Amino acid sequence: MRLINLRFDDKQIYAENEAGQVMSQSLLWYPALAQASDAQKQNYTVGLTGFHWRELDVDISFESFCYEDAQPSPMQEFFLTHKEINIAEFSKRVGLNATLMRNYINGFKKPSEAREAQIMRAIYDLGQEYMACALAELKARYGSK
Repeated sequence: MRLINLRFDDKQIYAENEAGQVMSQSLLWYPALAQASDAQKQNYTVGLTGFHWRELDVDISFESFCYEDAQPSPMQEFFLTHKEINIAEFSKRVGLNATLMRNYINGFKKPSEAREAQIMRAIYDLGQEYMACALAELKARYGSK
C-alpha cells in the first residue's frame, strides 16, 4: 500500500492512501519527528516502503499505519510522555524485568490484561504518593486552611 499527502498536528501524523482513506499514527512513537520544526517535518522523501527524514534519521513504513497499535495504550502513553520516570526502577517496584517493561512500552510485546492492570495500578499508586508529598509540602508551607 502506498501512502501520500502527509500532514501533522501536535500529536499525530496523518497519511492518505490512494483510495482517499486517511490513516494516522501517534507522534509519541517518533520523538525526533514530534520535536521537529514544520520545515523539518516537510523535508522527507518517499521510498518503496515508506517515508524517510534524512535530517532527523527517522523512517516510517507505509505498513506501520495499518498496525493494530498505531496509537499507544494509556500505559504506553504514560511512559512515552513521562521520560523522567526511570523504567528500571519502576520495573523493580512492579516486580518486572526492565527489558520486558521497555518492550511493553515500545510496543514490541503486549502485556496480558492482568499484567497491564498491575502496571496501571503501580502508576496509580505512584501518583498517589506524589500527590501526598505535594499536599504535605503545601500544608507545611501555607498551613492547613
